[in-house]
Amino acid sequence: MRTALVLLHRLLRHELRLLHSLVLWLTRRTHGTQGGQAFGYARGQSLTLFGFAFVCVVETLTMSVLLRDYPTAHWIVLVLDVYTVLFVLGLHAASVVRPHLLGPDTLRIRRAVHVDLRIPVRHITAVRRESRITPDGGRPEGELDLPIGSQTTLTLELAQPVAHFTFLGRRRDVRLVRFHADDADTLVRAVRQVVTQARTAPSPLPGQPA
Repeated sequence: MRTALVLLHRLLRHELRLLHSLVLWLTRRTHGTQGGQAFGYARGQSLTLFGFAFVCVVETLTMSVLLRDYPTAHWIVLVLDVYTVLFVLGLHAASVVRPHLLGPDTLRIRRAVHVDLRIPVRHITAVRRESRITPDGGRPEGELDLPIGSQTTLTLELAQPVAHFTFLGRRRDVRLVRFHADDADTLVRAVRQVVTQARTAPSPLPGQPA
């Protein structure tokens, strides 16, 4: 019973975040991008999602005609179809308003409302531009793939693992992360610069505040 309630809570929170993202997208605002450089990743899947949304709209109109003599079924199908369109648009909106964020101390890797992975820049040992098509099946232990449109464009290696939590709350410790950014080259240069600055920054003197 408790597991079912936890799952229901996660699903409800997920739907509310999608709707909130849709509002942010329509009002041209972003989520949690203060104090860092934002890097988008939604472009790689926008055509696919908009195409799927268009198909859903066509289906909604078609079913409205076919079920016009069955009002109960018509309204049930209409509600489901409208919800599906909002869900698809919400996925795109969440990807747009929640970009990756690079700050002086942390790289925040996000994917819509599903992933928000915070990596201390001092843990980063290597970052490179690497285009890969994500294979089917699971990844080796300690590796995390966050593709957009089945593709990743950056690979990040860490000196020590960071905790990643799945949608259902399962913890995975990862030391290698592959993810996507629309401008991967710029993000690679920015990460390397921040990592260099973090490593060369003078340590605070004993007894002095950090």
